[in-house]
Amino acid sequence: MSTFKDGFLWGGAVAAHQLEGGWQEGGKGISVADVMTAARHGVPREITPGILEGKYYPNHEAIDFYHRYKGDIALFAEMGFKCFRTSIAWTRIFPKGDETEPNEAGLRFYDDLFDECLKYGIEPVITLSHFEMPYHLVTEYGGWKNRQVIDFFVRFAEVVFERYKDKVKYWMTFNEINNQANYQEDFAPFTNSGIVYKEGDDREGIMYQAAHYELVASARAVKVGHEINPDFQIGCMIAMCPIYPATCNPKDILMAMKAMQKRYYFTDVHVFGRYPEHILKYWERKGIKVDFSEQDQEDLLAGTVDYIGFSYYMSFAIDSHRENNPSFDLCIIQY
Repeated sequence: MSTFKDGFLWGGAVAAHQLEGGWQEGGKGISVADVMTAARHGVPREITPGILEGKYYPNHEAIDFYHRYKGDIALFAEMGFKCFRTSIAWTRIFPKGDETEPNEAGLRFYDDLFDECLKYGIEPVITLSHFEMPYHLVTEYGGWKNRQVIDFFVRFAEVVFERYKDKVKYWMTFNEINNQANYQEDFAPFTNSGIVYKEGDDREGIMYQAAHYELVASARAVKVGHEINPDFQIGCMIAMCPIYPATCNPKDILMAMKAMQKRYYFTDVHVFGRYPEHILKYWERKGIKVDFSEQDQEDLLAGTVDYIGFSYYMSFAIDSHRENNPSFDLCIIQY
């Protein structure tokens, strides 16, 4: 194919917390992104317990898109782009996450943003959760460790689906949901799922439980979205980091396969509505107990996605002879 088909959507992608700023404006609440500091040479990035004086939080201002979006969208249109992927900040719509009524000021902001995109013939591609869940859900509910958060997320999804049903066609539920497979470190579990590990926690078991609740929430949101507008295209989104065997040694090949299985089973559940057998067997072997009801299985089957979205930043090679690897409980060299 020498040319792209008519209707192919060239565009760009961002997230609300990466560019909006205005972190206290229009009734917005505090998100997990708002308590993450900037790193600088010799000073690592931190997750702080709330907003601390003297710390620099880059998401608070970002590029001030909240106030400058009209000029930014005009420049975006000059590039000839036809789609703009961003997210709806959950905390603009439900500042704490557990309210029953949405924040009208937040809803109006996204009305205006989507209208501006459509004025230039730009399709909004909207992510519901992109590393910016309400911080209140972390401190009061334990993040996605708590089944209650499913209902809070579905309420949020239903509100925005209904509000923007005539403005947004393309949706994604969770951004890079599989990043939390890196449960050995602190940032991915926190940004993905609002998980703050304590010493002695079963990190892997907690990760699988939180991810399960997110997968159920995604499926329920997909079902609700299709009921509101059958023309919606609602997808999942993963971080695609291919893992290759470092050599033709069968041990490397097998280890690469197992690493891919552990990192990408999320997509299987999104697409097929069922967990692959290898994950269920892995839980059994490891003694991992996941709160997984019959209703959960029905929800997963009823809410399969319409498409797969992915980002691709890097790849890995795996060497079965290396030790003390920090990623995936396996021996991985990043290239």
